[in-house]
Amino acid sequence: MSEGDRQPYVGRPLRRTEDPKLVTGRGQYVDDIKMPGLAHLAFLRSPHAHARVIALRTDAARRAPGVLRVVTAGDLGPLGPLPFMAMLPGLKHVRCPYLAGPVVDSTGVPVAAVVAESAALARDAAELIEVEYEPLPPIADPERGLQPDAPLSHPELGTNQAFSWPLKGGDVEEAFARAARVVKVRLDHGRLAGVPMEPRGVLARYDAGSDELTLWLTTQNPFLSRADLAAVLGFPEHKLRVIAPDVGGGFGVKGPLYREEIVAAALARQLERPVRWISTRTEDFLTTIQARAAVSEAEGALTAEGELLGIRGKTIFDLGAHLLGLSLVPPMSHSTHIFGPYRVQNAELLSLGVYTNTAPTGPYRGSGRPVGVYLIERLMDEAARAAGLDPVEIRRRNFIPPDAFPHRTPFGVSYDSGNYARAMDRVMELADYQRLRRDQAAARERGEIFGIGVAAYVESTNVLGWESGVVRVERSGKVTAVTGSSPHGQGHETTFAQIIADQLGVAHEDVIVRHGDTLGAPQSIGTFGSRSAGLGGNALAQAAAEVREKGRRLAARLLEASPDDLQLGRGGFQVKGVPEKVVGWDRVGEFAHRGMGLPPEEKPGLEATVFFRQDQPSWSFGAGLAVVRVDGDTGEVRVERFVAVDDCGNAINPLLIDGQIVGGFAQGLGQTMLERIVYGEDGQLLTGTFMEYAIPRADDMPDLVVDRTVTPSPLNPLGVKGVGEGSACVAPPAIVNAVVDALAPFGVTHVDMPLTAEKIWRAIQRR
Repeated sequence: MSEGDRQPYVGRPLRRTEDPKLVTGRGQYVDDIKMPGLAHLAFLRSPHAHARVIALRTDAARRAPGVLRVVTAGDLGPLGPLPFMAMLPGLKHVRCPYLAGPVVDSTGVPVAAVVAESAALARDAAELIEVEYEPLPPIADPERGLQPDAPLSHPELGTNQAFSWPLKGGDVEEAFARAARVVKVRLDHGRLAGVPMEPRGVLARYDAGSDELTLWLTTQNPFLSRADLAAVLGFPEHKLRVIAPDVGGGFGVKGPLYREEIVAAALARQLERPVRWISTRTEDFLTTIQARAAVSEAEGALTAEGELLGIRGKTIFDLGAHLLGLSLVPPMSHSTHIFGPYRVQNAELLSLGVYTNTAPTGPYRGSGRPVGVYLIERLMDEAARAAGLDPVEIRRRNFIPPDAFPHRTPFGVSYDSGNYARAMDRVMELADYQRLRRDQAAARERGEIFGIGVAAYVESTNVLGWESGVVRVERSGKVTAVTGSSPHGQGHETTFAQIIADQLGVAHEDVIVRHGDTLGAPQSIGTFGSRSAGLGGNALAQAAAEVREKGRRLAARLLEASPDDLQLGRGGFQVKGVPEKVVGWDRVGEFAHRGMGLPPEEKPGLEATVFFRQDQPSWSFGAGLAVVRVDGDTGEVRVERFVAVDDCGNAINPLLIDGQIVGGFAQGLGQTMLERIVYGEDGQLLTGTFMEYAIPRADDMPDLVVDRTVTPSPLNPLGVKGVGEGSACVAPPAIVNAVVDALAPFGVTHVDMPLTAEKIWRAIQRR
């Protein structure tokens, strides 16, 4: 079979090769790892949101059965501060204590740690530690935190404001001066928990003989975690190994390095024994980064025809008590997404960060993107209402046309490619929009509360501009690949094998993809921000192409032919027009690795390492439509149907793309309908279990119609963009827009998420 005759793997909806072991219980997570001499770590956590530690007595815990070590802040030794991935001008911050010192600043902060022979013994001993606290005034509301008389979460800063970050582009004053009308929105984005299937965990082992430290970690970013841990511990990075085994979901919240992981590593070195800590679900709610946690106010300047001339906005971000390594990413990301797919050229935005006595916040599926998308899409619906236009029509009038790319926003961000009207048109076609509007009119005549909402989005993907990959053809002709991307459910082993198989002309099942281990892999960034296919996939594609071309030269030597006369065939190379003259990758691999007889200009081996670089993000996009019904007696909202059309450029595996879209939609649905982290005024977490924090179940999902358009990215050879977070961006505004549309006859113009039955019922009663 010739190069042109082979059916490519890229584009095929193959099932994930990694699934059988996971669904049959044969996966290996951090809690599954067995190790001689394993000790277990538990923490005593503060019950107060803000308090001074008056006394801390650990004697009883030290005498408890099976206890190996009890430590407080002073026992960990010298540790450096957590590094930040990103910084903002004028940022005020305090060091995050790994065990609390004189003051605790949020509920759940660890005050002491116990290492014992079993997890149960460690927990029992931790309960024997006695702490006397002097309560201090807490602050749990970021808007209240900005008021002059507010309690200070960190009195040494003299303020709760961490940063003030203004951005401006174009002539905003002129845009508003010539506006026919100005529309305004105020939005509470809510605070969310990531709640991945597997809570956080770490296993740390120190080898005194080699002075090497190894961590098995529930992380999305082994190399970033290694770099940050080396900086904190003052430990040589080249002697520090981080392994991400099977990771049961991440969604961004397993991106940063956490204090529990630092403590485990420090204690493993002190004890010279392996130490493991596995979070309980309650600890996960208390201490794992939470997300969104923002309040926005914005106004838009409109012409009489509905053209959006300019935007002014302010968003206040609740940062929690401390910054972790990725905490500043969502505020920065939000600012690049407030323009959506629209050609507005005048904008002004103020982003404020506020410390509160609550859990830290940071990236979670979308990492700031959903905040920006929600703002512009609610503003567009309000603009449609004010202008007397259909919500679809006003968007069409403002879309960036497909011939205007690359497009630069007022804040200097460049969109690479897009056809936004085509995605919206496809949504309208699949939903039969005109019929839906007729059905709505008929339903209202019958007294039913029926709503239709639309939204569009753009999403920056392939972020943080580079990733690594290694491809090696073994002596046997089978292929080993090593990727710097580290999956937690995305299907890297399948999609990356598809890419490599096409480049080398081998069977998909003959490619094995290794990942998640800093030993033996090139430096990398990690997996977040919808970057794996675009950056990691292109790195492997280029590495495979380099291997292919060397293999072609070696095959030519074996076939006594010119490399130009060879074409890639099934499992190897053949001479063009002479199908019987063929050599397989097994012979080429043996020739390369044996080394004897190689041309002088060729080095032994058949392997390539590539660092693929893309300096600008690729911008995925799409549109969604929600159909909802509201029970007027109870306020219950039922999402009956959702149509999602996404564009992630060229598709590697359509089946996995659909899975990412469905998963992202489920999390967007949860944010919209059910989920909200709530703190009391005293800083106590009121939603610390699944009894109070509701996440979507299978029967909450509506009829979901998924489709795609294809607009390749010009920024990478595969033409791919990310797809992991788009549905989480578009679902909330589309559903909220649908509910507001349903409640329009009652004079309702906005309802904040989550759209609980009580909230909707009260909105109806206020008519």
